[in-house]
Amino acid sequence: MKRIVTATLCVSALALFQAIAADEPPKTWMTTRGKLLVSEDFAKPLTPFTGKPVGFASGFNGWRYNGGPQSGKSGMWELVDGTFKGIENPEAHHPATASFGIRFKDAIIQCEVRLDDVPANGRLNRSVFVKATDVKDYVCAAFVGPGGLNALAYDDTRINSTTNQREKFPPVRTAVPVKLGDWHTVVLEIKGEEIVASLDGRCVTLGSPLIGADKHSIMIGVGTEASFRNFRVWEALPNPDWPKNKEAIQAAAQPPSGK
Repeated sequence: MKRIVTATLCVSALALFQAIAADEPPKTWMTTRGKLLVSEDFAKPLTPFTGKPVGFASGFNGWRYNGGPQSGKSGMWELVDGTFKGIENPEAHHPATASFGIRFKDAIIQCEVRLDDVPANGRLNRSVFVKATDVKDYVCAAFVGPGGLNALAYDDTRINSTTNQREKFPPVRTAVPVKLGDWHTVVLEIKGEEIVASLDGRCVTLGSPLIGADKHSIMIGVGTEASFRNFRVWEALPNPDWPKNKEAIQAAAQPPSGK
């Protein structure tokens, strides 16, 4: 089957839609929140995962991560004052990663993230990501770095010869100010073959057939050092405003006429 990725950018989403009150949850564009599936405040030790992992993507339930004291390829993670901090191993040249095993099809994944203001110590990138996997590999992802937000889908017809994992389709980006040491809210909506990723209300959206696969886990990752808090996952229900919202997003992504 031919793989097609469609993408649009929410360049001025906040100007297109009414602002939400500070005490309300972040706005969703494509879906609405259904049943709460996961609520993790990182306030106490995490329960060990159950099951037998099959690679990095499936076969387990709950949190799977390296809690130290040694930092391997997947880095090291610490629970610190209600945050889950990932620390990249400078020698590994690989992000610190942690995964939550959960079976789902459509979901809203939400968390707060902070790029910690620490020395790079030879680590090349400052970033955080949230990825969804199917039974064997990545399906889609949202990345946050100093330059803002990007989202991408993975291609199950091409394998990277170095990583032996799926190749990425080109990302969709939007610039959002991201300062070291500040908290930002990330929301990843997954519904059918589409995703909407948002950072502090600015969003990108794209579609790809693989996104519709059954999901087996959620991976979070860190380049250099970064922290997560208030990790939530809801069942994603249809949003009756999505056709209108999508049309507005697509209109905002169009270049001015005559340019």
